[in-house]
This record gives sequence, C-alpha cells and structure tokens, in this order.
Amino acid sequence: MRHSKPSYLLSVLILFLLTITASAQTSSDSIKYDHNEVFGPIVWPTTTGDTRSASGQPGQHYWQNRADYQIRASLNEGDKDTTITGEVTISYTNNSPDNLDYLWVQLDQNLFKPDSRGAATVPVGGNRFDVKGYNRGGYRIESVSVTYKGQTYKVDPLINDARMQIRLNTPMGSKGEKIQLKINYSFSIPYYGADRMGRQKFRQGWVYEIAQWYPRMCVYDDFEGWNTLPYMGSGEFYCDYGDYDYYITAPSNITVAGSGDLQNADKVLTSTQVSRLDDARNSDKTVMIIKPEEVGQESTHLNTKTLTWHFKMMNTRDVAWAASPAFIWDAARVNLPSGRKCIAMSTYPIESAGNDSWSRSTEYLKYSIEIYSNKYFEYPWNSATSVSGVALGMEYPGIIFCLSNFKNGNLFNDVTHEIGHNWFPMIVGTNERKYMWMDEGFNTFINEYSTEKFNNGEYFDSKSRSAPGIADGMKKEKDPLMIPPDAINNYGQYYFKTALGLDILRNEVLGPDRFDYAFNEYIKHWAYKHPLPYDFFRAMNDAAGEDLNWFFQPWFFTAWKLDQAIQGVKYVKDDTANGALITLVNKEKMAMPVDLKITQANGKTETIHLPVNIWQRGSVWTFFYPSTSAIQSMELDPDQQLPDVDRKNNVYEGNK
Repeated sequence: MRHSKPSYLLSVLILFLLTITASAQTSSDSIKYDHNEVFGPIVWPTTTGDTRSASGQPGQHYWQNRADYQIRASLNEGDKDTTITGEVTISYTNNSPDNLDYLWVQLDQNLFKPDSRGAATVPVGGNRFDVKGYNRGGYRIESVSVTYKGQTYKVDPLINDARMQIRLNTPMGSKGEKIQLKINYSFSIPYYGADRMGRQKFRQGWVYEIAQWYPRMCVYDDFEGWNTLPYMGSGEFYCDYGDYDYYITAPSNITVAGSGDLQNADKVLTSTQVSRLDDARNSDKTVMIIKPEEVGQESTHLNTKTLTWHFKMMNTRDVAWAASPAFIWDAARVNLPSGRKCIAMSTYPIESAGNDSWSRSTEYLKYSIEIYSNKYFEYPWNSATSVSGVALGMEYPGIIFCLSNFKNGNLFNDVTHEIGHNWFPMIVGTNERKYMWMDEGFNTFINEYSTEKFNNGEYFDSKSRSAPGIADGMKKEKDPLMIPPDAINNYGQYYFKTALGLDILRNEVLGPDRFDYAFNEYIKHWAYKHPLPYDFFRAMNDAAGEDLNWFFQPWFFTAWKLDQAIQGVKYVKDDTANGALITLVNKEKMAMPVDLKITQANGKTETIHLPVNIWQRGSVWTFFYPSTSAIQSMELDPDQQLPDVDRKNNVYEGNK
C-alpha cells in the first residue's frame, strides 16, 4: 500500500513516541504490571471421562449421584431444652462409574459439640458464625442400618467431628446401583445456631428455625470423589438433589412452616385457614391466614395434643422448617412467566408486625421471585416462605430465615437476598463449602437487579455497592476469592467483589446483551447440577465469544489491585490543532478496559472506550486522539465502574 507523506510521517512519529514512552516508563520501580502474568496461557483443570465439556456445559458422560429422603421428626419442648428426635431413611443412588466401599454422611449439628472443630476455631471476640458456647448440642446417633440387595445389617459408624463414615460389608455397585440407610437420631436445638438456625423467645412463645436437622449425604462427584470438608460454621453446604417426604410432629398449638408443599392442610389447619389459603393462591394482595388477634387463641388450632405436618418437595438439595405458637401467617399468589402460579408466605411474631416491617415480607418475597423468574430461570417449586426469627439471614430451598427486627429497606434487602439463593445455589447447585463466591457473589449480583426493579426502585441506591468503596476494601485484602470460606479473613468480599466483577463484565467488557445471554446459558445448562468454577469460566467464554481468562484468573485467584493512570499529553508537531498523543499507564498488576473522558478547550467533550487488549504488550499505551484544540481535562473511569485504588492519578488538568 502506498502512503501519503503526512500520514506516513505521523505514523512513524506516533510509533517513535510510543516506543520512547514505553521504554522510559517500564523502567520505573512504581509499576508492578506484567502483561505476561495477565495474558499468558491459562488452562483450566479438566475432569476425566467427558463429564464436563470444553464449552462449559455438562459433558456427554456427566453424572451425579442422587439422595432421596423420608424423614419423621418430632419437636419436643422441655423445661431445659427443646429437642428434635427423628428417623431418616436415605435412598442413595450411585450413578458414578465407581464402586463405593464406604459412604460419607454430614452431621452438621455436631458443630455445637463443645469439642468440635468449629468451636475450637472461633476467634476470641466471636463472630457471626459463633457457636455461642452452647455445650449441649450435637447429634446423638442411636442406630444406623444399611439395606443393600435385599440384605439389611446394622453398622457401627465412624464419627469424626461433623462427618460420619459408613463402611459397607459389600461394596456398592456403580452406574445406577441403589442402597438404603436408616438412621435414628436426636439433638438439642441451640439458641443461636451459628446464624443458620436456632430458637428465640417472643411474647407469645418460642420461634424455632430448624435446619441441618437430619443426617444427610456428602456429595460424591467427578472432580474430588467424596467431598468431606467439615462443617465449621462459615462454610455452607454442598448437597445432592432428590425428593423429600417429611413429617413434623409438634404440639398442636404450634404452627409449622416448611420447605415444599403441605400435604395434609385439612388435618392440621382449621377450615377457615384452609379457605384463606385458597384465597391467597388467587390474590396478588397479601391475605391473612392467621391474624394477629388470633395468635394464642384456642380456636386457632385443632383441639388435639399434637399434630403431624406432612410436607413434600421434589428435586431439591435440602429442606428446612420453622415452628412457633407465636406465628402470624400471611400469603399471596406468585405469577410465573410460564403462566404457572405458586404461593409466597410469611410467618412472624407480633413484635415483627407492621407496614414498616414484616407485614410487607410477603410482598417482598412475591415480587423478588417474579423478578428473578422473568430475568433468569423460572422458580421451580410451588411455595416459598419467609420466617422471622433469630437468624440474621439464611436460605434453604423454598424457605428463608430473616432477622425479626428488620424494617423497610433492611428487610427487603434480606428477603430478596435470601430468596435469591434459591437460584444460587439451590437451582444451580454449587459447592458452597469450597467456592462461596459462586453462591454469595452471584446472588448479590442478581439482588442489584431485583432491588432496582422492585416497586420502581423503592429501596434502590446506585451508590450502595460502588466500585470506589469496594476498591477501598480491596486495598487491604490479601486473600483471593478462591480460598475456602473457613480460611478467609473477610468473607464479605465473596459478596461484593464477586458482584462487582460480574458488573464489570456486563457493563465494561461484554455489554449487557452478550453478558446476559452467556450468564443465562450457564444457568440453563447447570440447573440442578454441580458446576465447578472452571465450568463457569468456560461457559462465559464460549457463549459470549470472548477469552475472558485475563479477567477470571486475577479476579478470582489473586488479590491483585487495579491502578490506571494518565501519564501525559503531547501534541503532534507541538500544535494542538494537529491532534494529541495521550499516554496511559497501568501501574498495578490487574488489567481492565479503559474509559477516558476528554474535554477540549473548545468545549467538545466525549468519552472513548479502549479494550483491555491495549495492555497485552506492556504497561504503557500511547494513542492518537484527533483533537482540534488543547485538551482542557481528562478523567479515567469517569462513571467510577472500576475498583481503581488511586483515583488521584485518574485526572489530568491541562492548565496545570
């Protein structure tokens, strides 16, 4: 190609200046950036047997095991303690290609034994997941039996902290073989169950929030085999999917709310309550099932000593429930995008009532489910319940526990966050015990959307999770997001750093259309399955058509910082009318795209976008800007979308 003389000389000049600037700048001790670390080859771990594809989807031979549960439990109130006694029958299906010589079972209540690992690792000052010195907790395992291929035998299990190993007389076969465990057990309900469950006294009686209330299977998967990290409080849960059929027997003056569908409403509710529930299923407005003035009245409950509440929930990874004589109960219809209807409910004591508090809980729950269902994936179950009690905020399939004294925006944020977990990790079944960012962070990200949409943004604050605020936190952090929650010093970054990362990918890197499509594809393909972090990375790369490993590796595996800076401006031939050569520098180890707002002396203002690829060859980038007058000012990241740790060097003033 032939070049005209002026354009050719300009190109040579730009290249010369860029080379000089880069050479001078890269010798500076203040620059930590190394493009080879960010853009070097990255290969994510793979599994064997084509169980997971290179595109981030389940592979042609993907498998996961299944655990179906039948549980019969009783709530026993006593002067000193309230206990749960129960019998759980687990029907376990081994879909793996491996024979299993033993099975592993989670015993989460053992966290509350005085000698548990969780109790031993509580900081001196305590924390949110403290066991609070409760020394009467833990499972009492009465008996364990195994039924396999028609033979039943008792087992003396090996119990170590919050795990139980069941050594089989005969190895369990692979590829669809089934085995049955029957376990009789009991435990005392702790007052404060490490913010996962517990009990609290109100004016009209105790509110029990019951979770981790039955021995449940550990997950055997294609990546690690048996997942046996102990439950220590901050690390949450990893469970297989299955069908649950469970019965709760409680004193008859107690109302029970549970995950799934109540099977015997006519046996445990009055005819008036059954009628009101039917009304609620057809109403977008909240309908009272048990009114405040009815709490504690004899006519509110059937006249028997105890009642047995029967619930079922299909294709779920867990169930939980709550019980109290103090419950007000209300409900409303939820409208799902397919046309299917379900019901949102709330149970709370009189202390929580009021239009500035829990009397709006069902409204918050209903609209959150509708928003998430329309945007991401339709809510698959038939009911959801929000319970007021001792837990600050905790989620289970179809039921959430929120703090009793929350009001207004605090309550909305708690409800929309906890029910959001029904998408991550209840539908997309990640391993919370190891990768907390995959449930807390993804959920925090979708909470931003629900808060913006609810009631025309009633509680929305665009600055509540600002990048500068998160950057201040990132300055101090040394732990990467991939570290397990029991080992991290500040678990809050799982929420906000992860959500900010997804915001950056959506708003700064891919754009909403590409990001939303890829993110929804990931959800669709991994619903009711067990994705790994690497499946998410691959899925986003593949569906968005972009190699994002330069982002995923630093953001999730390191505690690197971002510091973009404006180094200076030179005018071509020292004439402002000929255009400007603008030099930027990437000082810290992380790389990001560039948004640069430029204002000229003639009043023209525009924001230009440069892709992250400008940093592929080094820490300095000089580019030609076709200005026609002097540049009066410039600002990097003018909308403050990036966690830049030093914003002072983001600004250039021409008159200085």
